[in-house]
Amino acid sequence: MNTTTLKGEGQELTGGLKETLGKATGDRSLQSEGIADQLAGNAKQLAGAAKDVFANPGPTIDKAKGFAQARPYATAALFGVVGLALLNTLRGK
Repeated sequence: MNTTTLKGEGQELTGGLKETLGKATGDRSLQSEGIADQLAGNAKQLAGAAKDVFANPGPTIDKAKGFAQARPYATAALFGVVGLALLNTLRGK
């Protein structure tokens, strides 16, 4: 968990409080602001999670290298299938 994730959780919590307060007082502006804060907080949490995933790609790369060395034909077939799918997608088929 990093600071981006924590800031997102804080913003989501604040947004929820604003939304609740807006509902209780009938202030639609505050309620809308709370919903917007919650959405922004969720986006920050997602960005923080992505940072965590890409911060240490070492084990994943090591596994991919091991698979490619152990099964070179399967790796070539996989890349061939992905390449064909990409070409067909780009050509619009």
